[in-house]
Amino acid sequence: MINTLIGDIGHASVIVAFIAAIVSSYAYFMASRTSVEVSGDTSWRKLARGAFYVHGLAVISIIFCLFNIIYEHRYEYYYAWSHSSNHLPVYYMISCFWEGQEGSFLLWIFWHVLLGVALINFGKKNKVWEAPVMAMFSFVQLFLTSMILGVVIGDFKLGSSPFILMRDFMTDAPVFKMDPNFIPKDGTGLNPLLQNYWMVIHPPTLFLGFAATLVPFAFAMAGLWKGRLTEWVKPALPWSHFAAVVLGIGTVMGAYWAYETLNFGGYWNWDPVENAVYIPWLVLVGAVHTMVVYRRSKHGLRASYVLVIASFLLILYATFLTRSGILGNASVHSFTDLGLSGQLFAYLAVFAVLAITLLVYNWRKIPATEKELSTYNGEFWAFVGSAVLCLAAFQVLATTSIPVYNSFLGFIGIESNAALPADQIAHYTKFQLWAGVGIALLSGIAQLLWWRKGDKNSFIDAITIPAMLTLLLSSLIIIVSNKFDVFNFKLDNPAYIVLLVTSLFAIFSNLSITLGLISKKVTLSGGAVSHIGVAMMLIGILFSSGYSTIISQNTSGMLYSREFPDEINRDNVLLWRNSPTQMGKYDVSYRGQFFEVKGVPGYINKEILFRTADEYQAIARADIKVGDKAYYTTGDTLEILSPENTYYEVEYKEREGDNTFLLYPRAQLNENMGGLLASPDLQHFADKDLYTHVSGVAPEEKEWGELKEYEVSAGDTIILNDYVAVFNGIEVINKVPGVELNPGDVAVQADMKLLGEKKSYHAHPVLMIKDQMMGRFPETIEDLGLRITFLNIDTENNRFKIGVNSTQKDWIILKAMEKPFVNILWIGTIIMSIGFVMAIIRRSQEGETNKSVTPKPKKARKVQAA
Repeated sequence: MINTLIGDIGHASVIVAFIAAIVSSYAYFMASRTSVEVSGDTSWRKLARGAFYVHGLAVISIIFCLFNIIYEHRYEYYYAWSHSSNHLPVYYMISCFWEGQEGSFLLWIFWHVLLGVALINFGKKNKVWEAPVMAMFSFVQLFLTSMILGVVIGDFKLGSSPFILMRDFMTDAPVFKMDPNFIPKDGTGLNPLLQNYWMVIHPPTLFLGFAATLVPFAFAMAGLWKGRLTEWVKPALPWSHFAAVVLGIGTVMGAYWAYETLNFGGYWNWDPVENAVYIPWLVLVGAVHTMVVYRRSKHGLRASYVLVIASFLLILYATFLTRSGILGNASVHSFTDLGLSGQLFAYLAVFAVLAITLLVYNWRKIPATEKELSTYNGEFWAFVGSAVLCLAAFQVLATTSIPVYNSFLGFIGIESNAALPADQIAHYTKFQLWAGVGIALLSGIAQLLWWRKGDKNSFIDAITIPAMLTLLLSSLIIIVSNKFDVFNFKLDNPAYIVLLVTSLFAIFSNLSITLGLISKKVTLSGGAVSHIGVAMMLIGILFSSGYSTIISQNTSGMLYSREFPDEINRDNVLLWRNSPTQMGKYDVSYRGQFFEVKGVPGYINKEILFRTADEYQAIARADIKVGDKAYYTTGDTLEILSPENTYYEVEYKEREGDNTFLLYPRAQLNENMGGLLASPDLQHFADKDLYTHVSGVAPEEKEWGELKEYEVSAGDTIILNDYVAVFNGIEVINKVPGVELNPGDVAVQADMKLLGEKKSYHAHPVLMIKDQMMGRFPETIEDLGLRITFLNIDTENNRFKIGVNSTQKDWIILKAMEKPFVNILWIGTIIMSIGFVMAIIRRSQEGETNKSVTPKPKKARKVQAA
């Protein structure tokens, strides 16, 4: 009998969270209509706070219930069955939690709860903001919670519940018609591409960034609503910094996951889902700059409103894009449509209409400084920088939204077949490269003018040294790359040279500012430090993407297969097992297939693992050691962590030098996901990464040749498929992997030695008599393409019959590329993040030292009736 208690509790908690969000939103709305400081009435605020805390506790209950059904393998629930499996480790079960739409919505809701609690406590210090800001927060939570409500009334569906039972989801499945209480014994498992440690930390970080964009938006909306048109910037600014840095880190984490896991050859592919996160981040960073300008000079308040509101609405638009199914085949990793398209559109439309209406209504009331900014003013260049960021975002937005245009035109009866650019990387890079140039140049000029207070002579003095250092270093890099054989590329592309020069200028300019401010107050240099990080990221992107070099060129003059795409035949090498092949400056050898074994570091050769009926278990055919430590002895049963994944050992050896290393690119054959799924392996050097992945593998089902039989005696030498083999004899064994021997059963194994090209191999085929029946366990030597079977024993003549099948040797097709100076990108990300954190600390300290003082209400005088 199915136990639905945990699901009932979870679903009830969703309903409680939804109702509590409604109550909190309404109560905060009512509390915002009157000034508590004047009236002294706190009843609505107390009710609102209590409702929000109830909402938060209900959300925690939902999380507990959903993780419980995953962790306890409750496959009667569709969510657990479709995302988890029996053999996943706990950390991948955490990834299962947010692999589905409902779980990711819940993660988003959870971060809003934590941020809301923080704002309520913040509101106690400055009560004028709590009610209007939290009214907006609770209103957003109302919409988000409705996404997981799972209420169906007739044909109307509100949300998709993560607690739906399999029998209710698959009502037409025959198994549930025969047995309504049927429970699968295992789930379908986590998407293999998501079985990566970055998928444990990347989604929570990204969704925290999503959630944090609501805070400055809520402050801006509260300012418009309550007529506090200028005061909102101060409390919202630290949160804007926080949202920008978290969203930026989450985006780069996703890029690094793609770099480590996907085989498209890099960290960014301009996929629509990638773009959907990149766009609001650019706009949010632009908003941070305009808000900083307003705090200093009272310019740009209207721009701050527009950009803060736009950044949040773009988050909602990104949600609509990735979850509505509208992208169709345009993206490789968008969510499937759960029938929530209308709900998602309503979510976006409500807040877009609300925000635009309030902004238009108050537009003329928003203070605007009539004084124009001079070109020697840092604020002017900060505005220009924000404009460049927004233009870059708009270019990506316009192209990414092509499927939306088609869908909308189709909805109104106009057929449109507009398609995304055939070469999206070239399309986006053509504009984004020059946007990067503008950002780098402006970040250097703006910072120098910002701290020089717009003084022309002072600016000229300040820019001289950074400009000279830039010209010196950039000239040195260009000369060395073009005249000397130091790098594997020549820096001769004019656009790339311009990007390098402007990025170096940004680094030196901001470094000079940082060094000058450290003696005064470290946190003052947060903006300069973050600009240094961004400039380093641009340099890392320039070299790692612009000068990525494929070293696995096919120089054999032959096609591997006419069925392969031109790219595979051209840019890959065919590696026969244990046959070295020249590739660039390396001799590369494919050494064999390996598995991950629980409790054993590294990878274990498949040849010493005897597979059992349970694909997750194997028996050691030899002692398993790593270094001097033994982990398993012969005959031990061990657990294979991910039997669907095979790791291909590839040895790289420099022809001129002693440097030798091993890489283990991963691949699996998965027909449900389009065939071969390959993940790269990386060798990190100080100045580059060597990026290697498998493009093709030999079929798992081998075509064995005709069985050839040999009669041999102990000590005989025979030739097997051009390899010398010595038959040493036989021996009785007491254990056969995977078989229990009873009294009266007999098992013997042959002992053979085969001489390969590079090393010797030992084969031990087994002949067994169990329960008066004969059984055979052949030995397969993958390196030599041989399968040896112990066929029979002639006891009278002391002769033994051996059968041998041969097949094509094992092979893989490998692609390898060098990505120069990619580490500069990752280091730049860290430095940018440090700069943002410094800015958050600075703005928070400003808020503490310059608290706005709210006058206490005067007591009303008692008037006695005459």
